[in-house]
Amino acid sequence: MTDRIQKQIEAMAKAARKASQILGSLSTANKNKALLRMAEALRDKSERVLQENVKDVGAAKKNGLSKAMVDRLTLTPQQIEAMISSLREVATLPDPVGEITRMWKRPNGLMVGRQRIPLGVIAIIYESRPNVTVEAASLCLKSGNAVLLRGGSEAIHSNRILGSLFQESCAAEGVPKEAIQVVSTTDRDAIDALLKLEEEIDLVIPRGGEGLIRSVVEKSRIPVIKHYKGVCHVYVEAEANLDMAEKICFNAKVQRPGVCNAMETLLVDKAIAKEFLPRMAKAYEKAGVELRGCPETVKILPGMKKATDEDYSAEYLDLILAIRVVKGLDEAIDHIRTYGSMHTESIVTQSYEKAQRFLREVNSSTVLVNASTRFSDGFQLGLGAEIGISTSKIHAFGPMGLEELTTQKFIVYGNGQIRE
Repeated sequence: MTDRIQKQIEAMAKAARKASQILGSLSTANKNKALLRMAEALRDKSERVLQENVKDVGAAKKNGLSKAMVDRLTLTPQQIEAMISSLREVATLPDPVGEITRMWKRPNGLMVGRQRIPLGVIAIIYESRPNVTVEAASLCLKSGNAVLLRGGSEAIHSNRILGSLFQESCAAEGVPKEAIQVVSTTDRDAIDALLKLEEEIDLVIPRGGEGLIRSVVEKSRIPVIKHYKGVCHVYVEAEANLDMAEKICFNAKVQRPGVCNAMETLLVDKAIAKEFLPRMAKAYEKAGVELRGCPETVKILPGMKKATDEDYSAEYLDLILAIRVVKGLDEAIDHIRTYGSMHTESIVTQSYEKAQRFLREVNSSTVLVNASTRFSDGFQLGLGAEIGISTSKIHAFGPMGLEELTTQKFIVYGNGQIRE
């Protein structure tokens, strides 16, 4: 690692720490004004943002990046509108900073409470998605945290222009521009430099492929919020409405296969497999989905490729789906516990009892009944946006919104008490 990069990253982190101390005391109105100005800046400069994104996409295709990576990288006018809406949505959300979540009185008269405070400085290390730049910037700003954004080299042009627009918007509203900083170098040493700065950075959140996340976890001296991969399941239970099940299973796999909340394994109860699998296979064939099944599935759908243990633990991020026929709820839950990644699981059933048991016994970060796994998303779940999805239960679990970017301190009111 060169001294130049180390000094550059250290200077950014120190500036972020200083900015975080100001952010923590900013009013909600002040932060909301900055967010709304960021939204207007993105609308005014949308053509320029798209032009910069075209440079990134062209280079990505030339360099042979996967279809999933290119999909995550590409911005469209519709996605720009979604990013603008996300900024405005975050501005409307309640500000968690300063909230007193609980208060109780001790026998000696002390009043003890818990109050939300920002985490401080957060480093986001991510691949491909320019929308992460927007989501991270907005959520960190609203929750009073300074953020260092280190996107992948494949998105450097997109991230630089977004970072520039957001810094200008912050400065115009009296918010320190160092509250939102994009690491502009594509040198990989910048990541190693970030991960050493435990005195300046409070939390690291990596978003991307399993290789990136494991590398960050191995190298970081700073606490890391992570999920390694999204091996998501839909279980079509014996009492499912099959029309509903078909729509859910198609959406969960096909609507956007290159994201972490897309279904990777379909579990079908043996009691309905002969009726359901042929109709589902027909829909998947039209969409170009490659199917890989267990022996029971292959009997029902001859000619299908046989699934292996590796298939059941794979995050394809593509139009590939593993299928297994199971003998009821117990076997479905056991499969999820064996092969799942604690990300997102769904059951399709008309049985209240079995739905409740699935919710109770499946301990992934998001568990759904009669809905697509694609709803495991901060915006879709009403968080405004998300900073990422955590599959580690400390300090957050599932999609992370504003509250998950705060911690709680104890506050105590006394009237002269001393400890005997």
